[in-house]
Amino acid sequence: MKTRKDFLAAARAEKWVGPVMLVQQRDREDASPEIRVGFTASKKVGNSVARNRAKRRLRAISAELLPASAREGHDYVWIAKRGAVKAPFWKLRRDATRALERLTAAQPSRVSVPASDTPAESPRAAPPDPSTRQADAS
Repeated sequence: MKTRKDFLAAARAEKWVGPVMLVQQRDREDASPEIRVGFTASKKVGNSVARNRAKRRLRAISAELLPASAREGHDYVWIAKRGAVKAPFWKLRRDATRALERLTAAQPSRVSVPASDTPAESPRAAPPDPSTRQADAS
């Protein structure tokens, strides 16, 4: 992802917030199965060296985890927080794994299910009959 428009669209989508990173996921709702990824770190993270290091670490994590757990046709934005520069790599991996598990489980898959295979909806429970309520003893 390169354009501001794509990053802003992802900001309006689902997100997972952790101690050292924020992960946003957006379904582009187009026919392309491509998975797009973007990385960002604000000046709050540190100087340019620290920001670039944080983004490199997030790139390494996403390259490791996204091929197995990302959804086709989605955009992912990884936003570094202050702790992303100094946190041990295993903590970054743990948080990224949690983020992807929650984000990918939150949305139904893009595969459409035929109407005959859908479970029948359970009828709503009828409201209680007011005539059967016991009178309050006052």
